[in-house]
Amino acid sequence: MAEAIQQLILNTLDKEGEIKDTRTLVLPGYKEPAATHDSQIIILGALNSLSSRDMIVYETHETISHVLTQEGAQIALQGSHEARVWAACPKKGEGAPITPKQLQEKVGAETAKIGQGQAFKNKWIGKEGDGFVKLVDSITDTTQLQMREVDSTGTLKAGEKALADLRKRKLIVHRKGQWFSVKKGPNFSTSTAKPETDLTVDMLTSGSWKKATYKKYNFEADGIPPNGGALHPLLKVREEIRNIFLEMGFAEMPTSSFVESGFWCFDALFVPQQHPAREVQDTFYLSDPAESLPPPKDYYERVAKVHEHGGYGSTGYRAPWSHEESRKLLLRTHTTASSASMLYKLAARCRGEEDDVEEAVKREGAHGAATVPGTGKPGPDGFRPAKLFSIDRVFRNETMDATHLAEFHQVEGVVADRNLTLADLIGFMRVFFKKMGIENIRFKPAYNPYTEPSLEIFAFHPQLKKWVEVGNSGMFRPEMLEPMGFPKDVHVHGWGISLERPTMIRYGINNIRTLVGHKVSLESVERSPAVRF
Repeated sequence: MAEAIQQLILNTLDKEGEIKDTRTLVLPGYKEPAATHDSQIIILGALNSLSSRDMIVYETHETISHVLTQEGAQIALQGSHEARVWAACPKKGEGAPITPKQLQEKVGAETAKIGQGQAFKNKWIGKEGDGFVKLVDSITDTTQLQMREVDSTGTLKAGEKALADLRKRKLIVHRKGQWFSVKKGPNFSTSTAKPETDLTVDMLTSGSWKKATYKKYNFEADGIPPNGGALHPLLKVREEIRNIFLEMGFAEMPTSSFVESGFWCFDALFVPQQHPAREVQDTFYLSDPAESLPPPKDYYERVAKVHEHGGYGSTGYRAPWSHEESRKLLLRTHTTASSASMLYKLAARCRGEEDDVEEAVKREGAHGAATVPGTGKPGPDGFRPAKLFSIDRVFRNETMDATHLAEFHQVEGVVADRNLTLADLIGFMRVFFKKMGIENIRFKPAYNPYTEPSLEIFAFHPQLKKWVEVGNSGMFRPEMLEPMGFPKDVHVHGWGISLERPTMIRYGINNIRTLVGHKVSLESVERSPAVRF
């Protein structure tokens, strides 16, 4: 069939020079011209095959027509709802009026419901007693006539207003069609023999390759996409954020410890042991092993003392200290546990101990960080400034829904230097988010156990046209820093955002379970473009 249509097109071009309208062609096996949509689709396949060999060139012309819906086709065959209601009613004075129940039984509940009102509006029927009767002897079923006209011509002589009314009533729908005009191409021939695409052993042996015609090689054609690996959208956004940090002079912290002790996850951060976040409803605890190894003894005692009795300008929480609570092992609820550990190591020289930060970074890998955290020379007291960041997984005992999972990724940064102020933190936040393409941001006072002052960060979402929270930040409290050994004039900025939220915004994802977990579409991962802030 395909070759026969190709031959028909070539013969017609050879005879007439061009084909002005493919709807005039009579396809093999048919008696009528190919005026239907399906016929033109068949012709298009033949045109593409011939065009790929430069035998013809063609232009596409679009048409707009209308076709009947299922209800419209029923009206064209049986008449409109109102006409069927009229036909079911007896003439006035020639029989008992038909009751609404009888009318439904005769024409159907849907037809009775739709046609009754229109028949009354047209004054075809009237009410008599508890039923209906005809008011006219004959009617013109305009709707049926229109349906038949659309079915045969694809349009109405009555014009666009009548068509719009029928579309509104869902009796007809738009249908796009196409037809083609065809001319001879540079390699025009009436022969449909396909050129060779490969040089075979048999052709070389027999010598037939000398007389064969060959298909022109298209050097600009796209190859078949390889089914190789693809980066998940989270990894793409993670790498983009990581590059922003590295560009701003940060070093990446080692955060491979998914399991932490209650001491580093909460106590070292001055989170009270009675805080709701430490309940089993919010945190995953380990049962085997259930307890951690002891932290550095002197530091542990200083932390316990500031919690229970106060110190460093603080009154503490005035609550009994529990060694068992501090030794519990858990899945970390935030990467700030790793930040606390790194800050403790950073303060080693201030305590008069050997600085092991550089060794920790080298030993634990820091996800490929090329520099050590210290970004300045040590002062007389051993302190040196540092800018650190991490992007890693955290775990919380959440109820899973469209925006929450039991595990997610936290993007965190800390800056340690002398005499830092809240203004420095706000200025840094503005620069960081600007590099992410977010310039319109606001700050709102908030409370965190380990930062004071604390700020929530909001950005204006142009699509949602409202302010949405994008992060949390603050300055670490003296009760957290000074027990580590930092001098009083050393301040530390700490802040963080989730990785999933910006990824969902960037890729238009409204359900986090389609981004992470068993509902992720591998096809969508392959198609997702690289992100650019």
